[in-house]
Amino acid sequence: MAGNYDGQLHVQNRPFATSRAIIALMLREMSATYGRSPGGYLWAILEPAAGIALLTIIFSIGFRSPPLGTQFAFFYASGILPFLMYNDISSKVGTTIQASRALLAYPRVTFVDALIARLIINTITQLMVHFLVLTFIMVTQSPDTVLDFSKIGLAYAMLLCFAMGVGTLNSFLTLSFPVWQTAWAVINRPMFLISCIFFIFETVPRPYSDYLWYNPLVHVVGVMRDGFYPYYHPTYVSVLYPIGLGAGLTVIGLFLLHRFHRDILDK
Repeated sequence: MAGNYDGQLHVQNRPFATSRAIIALMLREMSATYGRSPGGYLWAILEPAAGIALLTIIFSIGFRSPPLGTQFAFFYASGILPFLMYNDISSKVGTTIQASRALLAYPRVTFVDALIARLIINTITQLMVHFLVLTFIMVTQSPDTVLDFSKIGLAYAMLLCFAMGVGTLNSFLTLSFPVWQTAWAVINRPMFLISCIFFIFETVPRPYSDYLWYNPLVHVVGVMRDGFYPYYHPTYVSVLYPIGLGAGLTVIGLFLLHRFHRDILDK
């Protein structure tokens, strides 16, 4: 009887233990990633801002106007900010197990807690960065636009789902094969050039546009720009594609981590 009561109490307390573990892991992530130096969070803002400024200077010299609108900074922000958010979240989630190896020895801390904590803290950080950068651009340049926050929110949902899927699967692969982290960095590098940051999908001729369509970030950037520009309505976008791909990769990654992460950590 007492054993049954203890078991029920453990099950009831588990959600609270999980939430406490996630909050503790989030605080640890904030301290480890951004709290080691005074410029930790400042660099998180300066990196995308510097990238947008550089693209604006380079392309404004060679072109009279961007593919959409009249403000180069606003156009490139709608492409480079989602890409950097995907890159940051997927890479941080992808190294979760290694970074939390010592904490996973405690029975109350699971790899799912660690994944969720990293996803939440890096998502919040990136959203803060996006808000500050976009606010600065809109205040200083006053682009002629009406933001559609429902479409912008949808783009973020698509991005987070895909980034979580890539990061979760990579978390297992880098744990099992340490060389995969370097290999993935090389494989992922061309994404900066083929994610419609510098151009819009409609300007790419066939058959190259047919191949480009399979890049999930193309759809994310398309929906984001749909929310930024009221007169831009991309017909090529599939909302379900990056969400479905991200969900599938997440399920596969979680299954593999559940099955093998203890064996790998114990080696």
